[in-house]
Amino acid sequence: MSYFDPRELITDESWAALVELRVNDPEAIVGHARRRHRRRPISPDGRLVILAADHPARMLLDVQGEDGRMGDRRDYLARIMRVLAASAVDGVMGAPDVLEELTGLDLLATRAGGPSLLTDRVLIGCMNRGGLSGSAFELDDRFTAYDAAGLAAAGLDGGKMMVRIDPGDSKSLETLAACAKAVDGCVANKLLAFIEAFVVERTESGYQAVRTPRALVQAVSVVVALGNSSLHTWLKLPYCEGYEQVAGATSCPILMLGGAAREDQRAVLAEFAAGMQAGPNVRGCLVGRNVLYPEATDPALMARAVVYVVHEEMDPTAALERAAGEEEGGG
Repeated sequence: MSYFDPRELITDESWAALVELRVNDPEAIVGHARRRHRRRPISPDGRLVILAADHPARMLLDVQGEDGRMGDRRDYLARIMRVLAASAVDGVMGAPDVLEELTGLDLLATRAGGPSLLTDRVLIGCMNRGGLSGSAFELDDRFTAYDAAGLAAAGLDGGKMMVRIDPGDSKSLETLAACAKAVDGCVANKLLAFIEAFVVERTESGYQAVRTPRALVQAVSVVVALGNSSLHTWLKLPYCEGYEQVAGATSCPILMLGGAAREDQRAVLAEFAAGMQAGPNVRGCLVGRNVLYPEATDPALMARAVVYVVHEEMDPTAALERAAGEEEGGG
């Protein structure tokens, strides 16, 4: 079982150099982002594995319990870079600060003669982050991060938004209206719109997604009708038993989300494998914590396994074994 040291991947010198870029030459980061060679087509085989890196912006810092691990930004970025360097994941979805920090670190690496980790990767910007986790205004999910013009200016490939539907709370309608405008903005800028959608219920521990086929079909049926066109809309949805019904609710492509980190990596992979068989429009996954924070292992191992399940339709056990058997940088 392989391990990695985040402090060796982003050294003290690299971290200090990133801060210097922010202070003295932020436009260099902007320029590097705009020069990035973008993948065309976005998905050569019609499938995608995207790393989700937007959790801290919604005040979600914990991996297990109240460990606050995602609040250590240097560690967080090192894990993302490790996945990009040692697996064939298709790209990253993140809030502006995370994507800019990754771009800055990528600039520093290329200046030192190393390869770019962002070339030909799909980069997706997170748009509505205002509904902070656990807050009284959680369903008032305002667009406090990227807008469509900002996505285009940063040279990104799409924007991700989230809609949580609580039929008893009018804030859901406000978020729906804002997302409809964001979809139109993405279409106008020739960007993909990725919509994460749930029906939710309030519990003592906060809002929980209702993971039943009926609830997910309800959410899908609402969000695919947002905006003037659905032709550039992809969905981000959780897996559930009876996923065939969920996939059958739309012809829009679907990426499965990973959710909270779990100890059983095979169970996560098994869900992805089952979901990929649920319909022709299930096209991969958009996963964060279950790749970035696997139990005491190198995050690249789980990333490679997810890639094999999605792109090569491998059995989860075989995918993990192959990933574990590869040398660093393989996959």
